[in-house]
This record gives sequence, structure tokens and C-alpha cells, in this order.
Amino acid sequence: MSESISDTIVNMNTRTAGTGMRWAIVLAGGDGKRLLSMTRVVSGDDRPKQFCPLFDAETLLEKTRKRAERSVASERTLFVFTDVHRQYFLRESGIRPAQRIVQPSNKGTAPAIIHSLLSIEMHDPDAMVAVLPSDHHYSDEQVFNSALESAFRAADSGSGSIVVLSSPARGPETEYGWIELGQPVSGESTYRIRRFVEKPPKSVALRLFEEGALWNTFVMVGRVRDFLDMVGAARTGLLKAFPRQYLWNGAEVRIQDWLYERIYITDFSRDILSTQPDRLLALPFNGVIWNDLGHPERVMDVLQACGQKPWWVKEWHALRRPPASAVTEPLVEAAVA
Repeated sequence: MSESISDTIVNMNTRTAGTGMRWAIVLAGGDGKRLLSMTRVVSGDDRPKQFCPLFDAETLLEKTRKRAERSVASERTLFVFTDVHRQYFLRESGIRPAQRIVQPSNKGTAPAIIHSLLSIEMHDPDAMVAVLPSDHHYSDEQVFNSALESAFRAADSGSGSIVVLSSPARGPETEYGWIELGQPVSGESTYRIRRFVEKPPKSVALRLFEEGALWNTFVMVGRVRDFLDMVGAARTGLLKAFPRQYLWNGAEVRIQDWLYERIYITDFSRDILSTQPDRLLALPFNGVIWNDLGHPERVMDVLQACGQKPWWVKEWHALRRPPASAVTEPLVEAAVA
């Protein structure tokens, strides 16, 4: 008989004896509302973008799962979903029920991450954890994988810092988080972080771009205890929101509604990371173009850069094209004037 997930956890803790193992948290509970007009064309329904095959036959979540498994064993990769999306995440054949943490609703990234961190700490107090969003695109997966490996090594150096993968900026983007670099740190080409700037106005984004600030990809690596220490210092109250008996324990867990009813919507980047830059290190990666697929325009940029034109693009352009009357009416008004 094959080894169960619970047996794997017990055997794993016996083997590692304080050195910890690698774990991954994949965030897949978002609603994807900003991309809904496009994903409706692709899928014919209201599924969020992480469950859509935007570029080829694989969904964004499937791509993220494979990305995680290049560095972390599948039995130690947890996926956070939202219950309303059950009909979609059940179709993800590469994810076993024992890997699923299901939220009753989407209360932001912080509750999802913190519940997962507490669950991992309960089984492996010295774990090294990577947090991966499920709606990203990388032009070169191999280069990204190398950067993630560097982040694991940097986080394992004993500094007690959380390592944040950071992308070179390609313009004054106002909907990304920005990182102002401090002094370099010896080792894996990491830097102290002087300041976080979350979704700045255009004038500030332009200054940050001109000064060489980086984009925060929200891919993070660190020891589980260092993550939780940082959460505690942020005083969100979320460390006490999830009693031990409601944590993941080797089988699918459906978080109770009443647990989420008493917490606020909390953003991990804004409410925790940006308040404690001294606890963080930035690891810039070059040679790969990163995109957070938060808007249809970013998806189209990726398709153009890759030279791809999926079947649905023609229909998408037709949907976005203004009706003929909207083009002719101003001309008529001008002629009358």
C-alpha cells in the first residue's frame, strides 16, 4: 500500500531532526474580477483566471503547480482555494484532495498565507516555505527556477530574513508594489530593502522607475518561524484567528465560516511586508520577463511577446471593438457643427 500524506509527514519529521524541509504555499483563492471579461471569452463561464488556459492547454494554476514542484515535493505543496470555486478546482487533476485548504470566502492574501504557515509549522517547525501566486507568467521558467533556488539558499543562511523575489521594472506601473533597494548582502546577490511602496500614484511610480526601483513579485521564501514572527510583529491579530484543531492536518481542510466571519480583509504585502522592510531581503532576477496577469492588456502583452495567437484572441478583439455607430456619430456631429 502506498504511503499516505499523514505517514509522509510523520516520517519526514523523524528524518529531518530540526533541519526542516521545503514546503510551498500556492495562492489560488482570488476572484480574478479584473480579468473576467477576457476569461469569459476563453472559458465561457465566470471562472477566475487561475483556472483558465490562457496561453495553451494548461491553466495558470497547472503551470504554477509544475513551477512549485521543480523545487518542492508535491506532498509538501499546499493550495489555498475559495469554496465558491470548487467546481473549477476539482477539475485540476494534478492536485490531490490532501493538498487543499479551502476558504469559505476570499478575505485577502494574509489569512490564506497565515493559515497555511500555521499548518506547516504544526508539522515541521523548521520548514523552509515558498509562497507562490497562481496568476503569474515568466518568459523563461528555467531562469525563474534558478532564482527560486537562490532564494531558498539565501533564506537558509541563518539571517532570519524573508527573501522577496524582485523583477526589474519595465515602466512606471501604478498597480504593482515597488521595492527600493538598500545595501547589498553577501551570498546569493540579495539586498537590504530600504522601503516598500504599494501601488503608487503615477508621479511616484515614474520617480521609482527612474531611480531603478524593482517590482515586488510577491514570491517569497523564508523559514516558517521567521514568517510567523513577522506576522506577529505586524499585530494583525491573525495568529490567534485559527485554533490548532482547524488547521490543515494531512487531508483537505474546509475552514469554518465562523472563523472567517471574525477577521478583516487583510493584504499580506500591504499590511505585513511593507511595515517591516528591515526583516526582508530582495533578490532581483534578470534574464526573465515577469508579468502579473491582472489586466487583459498584460495577457495580450505576453501573447505578443511570445508570438502566440490562441483561438480566442479574434473573438476577444471583436468584443472590444466599438460599434460602428460609436465611430460615425462624432464625425456627423462635427460636420453639422
